[in-house]
Amino acid sequence: MVGIGGLGCPAAIVLARAGVGTIGIVDDDVVDVTNLHRQILFRDKDIGSPKSPAASHALGAFAPRVRVEAYETRFLPANSMDLAARYDLVVECSDNLETKFLAADVARALHKPIVHGAAMGWYGTALAVGALGKPCYRCLFEDLPDNVPNSAEVGVVGPMVGVVGAAQADLALGMLAGKSVHGTLFTLDAKSLAIRRRRIFPRSSCALCGITQIT
Repeated sequence: MVGIGGLGCPAAIVLARAGVGTIGIVDDDVVDVTNLHRQILFRDKDIGSPKSPAASHALGAFAPRVRVEAYETRFLPANSMDLAARYDLVVECSDNLETKFLAADVARALHKPIVHGAAMGWYGTALAVGALGKPCYRCLFEDLPDNVPNSAEVGVVGPMVGVVGAAQADLALGMLAGKSVHGTLFTLDAKSLAIRRRRIFPRSSCALCGITQIT
């Protein structure tokens, strides 16, 4: 789990309840009172506490037989390869594009499946990428755009991130079970409650998984 905020909390609960053997949580943030309406693992008593161990403790109450490993750090170029290599799948629940692109690149390099999630305002997306990395996150978004606001600036609708996080967990469980759920972009419009599925295809010119890249 890269990030244990609005997306990571519901995703982690579903995975723990499903009996996933080990869950690693990477997050260097602390719980703030403004998090509580959407980050459903945390309570008032957790305000000011580091998120990773607080989430680990909360998940232990949901699923005591699941091992939870907490890392009080950001997912960074210096540690990302080592962290991701320890697990069978990456669930990317970060709130910034730099981390999303890094997670995509690391998963591709390690041939790890990854589930991306995003939420901003009333809208959210979920995308699973298989171990072979095609189509990948960079097939949709080639590189970091300029001047894109983050969720802290735009705001996030609480119930919407719960739905997206649950969708990420469902995709993760599907891939762990060997199902071909990757390659479909799920989008949620919380204003209209519309959920759409759109099949995406690899770009031959993709800098990460294109035909000129090593497979």
